[in-house]
Amino acid sequence: MLYEMRVYHCMPGRLPDLNKRFETITLKIWQKHGIVPVAFWTDLIGDSNSKLTYVLQWESLADRERKWNAFAVDPEWLTARAETEKNGPLLTHFSNSIMAPTSYSPLK
Repeated sequence: MLYEMRVYHCMPGRLPDLNKRFETITLKIWQKHGIVPVAFWTDLIGDSNSKLTYVLQWESLADRERKWNAFAVDPEWLTARAETEKNGPLLTHFSNSIMAPTSYSPLK
């Protein structure tokens, strides 16, 4: 397994909108494409209170490429994203890392 950690930095005051989009829209579309979320976090203590961090699980890089690319062009997603950003973008920027577990990691 591979894991992708994505960190979304929100526009001021837009974290609730991003969380709502994940909860009511994005997760359903991901399910349709076989994208497996592992966990989502917001910071209680840290350098930002407008950040969402989450991890996705992939079988391989090819699995990620196939599923993520299909999601990225899904008409349902494109429509929903445009609708949820009609008052402006939700994110200032994001970063992602694709990670492989070590031999001693409890999570494989």
